[in-house]
Amino acid sequence: MKSYRVRSLSFVLLASICLSGMTSVFAFDEGMYVPGQIAGLPLKGRGLKIKPIDIYNPAGGGLTEAVIRLSIGCTAEFVSPDGLILTNHHCGFDALVSNSTPERDLVETGFNAGSRAGEIQARDGETPYSVFIPERVEDVTAKIKAGTESLSGADLAAAYEKNVKDLTDAEQAKAPAGSKIRIQMLDSGYFFYLYQTHEIKDIRVVYAPPRNIGVFGGDPDNFEWTRHTGDFTFLRAYVAPDGTAAEYSVNNVPYHPKKYLTMNIGGLKDEDFVFVLGYPGGTTRYRESWSIKFARDANFPFLGKWLRTLSDTLKQIGSTDEEKRISFQGEIANFDNARKLYEGGYLRLHRSNVVEAREAEEARMAKWIAADPARQAKYGTLLGELKTLSEETNANAKRDVIIRRFPDPNSMTVLPQIFAAVSSVMQGKSLSGDERAKRLDAIRAAYAKREPGLEREMIKFFMRSLAELPPEQRFAPLEEMFKGMTPAQRRAHEDEHANMIATGEYTDPEKVLAIYNMSRSEVESKLAPVVAIYGERQALMNRSANFASKIDHLRYLYMQALTEMEGKNPVYPDANLTLRFSYGNVKGYQSREAEYRQPFTTLKGMVEKVTGEKPFDAPQKLIDLQTTHDFGRYGQGDSVPLNFLSTTDIIGGNSGSPILNGSGEQVGLCFDGNFEGLGNDFYHDPDVNRTISVDIRYVLFVTEKFGNAKWVVDEMKLVGGKKG
Repeated sequence: MKSYRVRSLSFVLLASICLSGMTSVFAFDEGMYVPGQIAGLPLKGRGLKIKPIDIYNPAGGGLTEAVIRLSIGCTAEFVSPDGLILTNHHCGFDALVSNSTPERDLVETGFNAGSRAGEIQARDGETPYSVFIPERVEDVTAKIKAGTESLSGADLAAAYEKNVKDLTDAEQAKAPAGSKIRIQMLDSGYFFYLYQTHEIKDIRVVYAPPRNIGVFGGDPDNFEWTRHTGDFTFLRAYVAPDGTAAEYSVNNVPYHPKKYLTMNIGGLKDEDFVFVLGYPGGTTRYRESWSIKFARDANFPFLGKWLRTLSDTLKQIGSTDEEKRISFQGEIANFDNARKLYEGGYLRLHRSNVVEAREAEEARMAKWIAADPARQAKYGTLLGELKTLSEETNANAKRDVIIRRFPDPNSMTVLPQIFAAVSSVMQGKSLSGDERAKRLDAIRAAYAKREPGLEREMIKFFMRSLAELPPEQRFAPLEEMFKGMTPAQRRAHEDEHANMIATGEYTDPEKVLAIYNMSRSEVESKLAPVVAIYGERQALMNRSANFASKIDHLRYLYMQALTEMEGKNPVYPDANLTLRFSYGNVKGYQSREAEYRQPFTTLKGMVEKVTGEKPFDAPQKLIDLQTTHDFGRYGQGDSVPLNFLSTTDIIGGNSGSPILNGSGEQVGLCFDGNFEGLGNDFYHDPDVNRTISVDIRYVLFVTEKFGNAKWVVDEMKLVGGKKG
């Protein structure tokens, strides 16, 4: 699934639900399991031919050792003994953008290094890509909770913090050189897991197809089925000559992984068993109904509008500046992807009645608690406390989601500096000489990174969003400021304030620094909207802090009550960008009444979709290969298999995950989910949730037959299918 990196994102339902076809979190094909849980799953009967220990072996040697996490928030995998890495095109997108110029747009043309000597450094802007290799995953819940049984509140949090630190220090002291230990709390303290990883810091681009293969269908096809996207890129990991991790250097040599995957080009058929290894970014599948309602009614709708405005503004700026158009490509792709995710998630939460289903579940829980005195003693006030805390905190949810992101660091660099100055004045603070010099340097750095047109348009967007709130949630200070104005007059005054900050009075770093010298009354007069929003942000921070101080304990009890009521195991932790396993079958789905979606697409279908206009254009050479049936060893029937569906459970962060057959051989590359399955942060619907993957045959066909990069394919171990 496309990785959302506006630097985040996620949703779910836990127990048995009879509404809208949804089932228990313990149902078939649902679950992003940690490696240690694989052995306890019913995999042999489903079609797994290898042993679970061949997938994950605590002593080393399992397939999990080949599956790595990219620093940009995607999954990838080693596919050769010489450090060759396979991941998604959209995960390598920023590396292509960062190596592009107006004269040489690598997103548009693709990239073929030709040999290892031609491989180029993978960077996200100025930040080099790196990969994290898993070495060990261990459930340390019992160790962290030891001695905390009688504690609660701040005392419990302090004890957890100490135990995590002590165990981390002890394990780090025993870890091999270059390995990093971290322990993460999951599901509000229900689980604690230890992760030992090793980072490699020199990653290079090997081969990427052109835009009209790697991004074929663009935004219109994103999260849609049918799909015909060759979403793949090859990278390579390099290390110092002595094998240690090192920064980029021409003296570095290819890394030799302990494990790499085998490619199976024998093909798939409907109902074949498959499984996924990867790093899903985040789910919240054990959340109370009030949390899901907040997402559905406030957070998701606003995020969709915010991301659309960001994308549209960058596209407009880039339309008259080729250099900016190229540099903005990665951000626009991320914004468009995330926007569609939130818009689709909002619709699915509504149409699937997820809130109502969870409310019904909570009603059942209330009866279950009331039926037993011991449960009453343990959980008797739980649902009431959750209701009161949530409703108090979210009373102005639609306003809060705007205020929380204003000023927006994704689009604004100078306004946050103005907010910092206003905050200093309002708190009665002053700057010393040294502090003034450092602050001026920070302000100048903000101006150097600034895109004035973007900042201006986003300030307008936030002010108009506040103006459009429902009457009961309107922001009183702004309403008073614009009292008596017609909508047109108010819009003009909002634009005036935005222009003053973005392109008017505050276009000079010295003028921003001068705010620190103003009196409180001067700030309140000259920067009234900023002062008003600053005050509301402070109030929101206080409400959020109160919520945070209480919610973890309540959510821990809530999850405990749900799982105890169901009486089933294993319970998988919510995803948190750590190594996970999910399984299922190749399978289509019914998207709506009288419409069934088959699970396979082909190059032939892609050519049928071609219009010649972006994003449905395709290289003529690719069309010719289909016309002449020049498929090499990768064809099936009259075409090359392109994308396929499976019931495996994935989410953002799984982008680039290998999808493997029952023999543990890679048959595809996960890159997306379907529109009908959005909202899967919060719930899983086995009838429609589907993973979309690129067939490995199409990956290799494009690389070898279209891209003339057989030298890349020759590194890999291929089994099944016709001989080359």
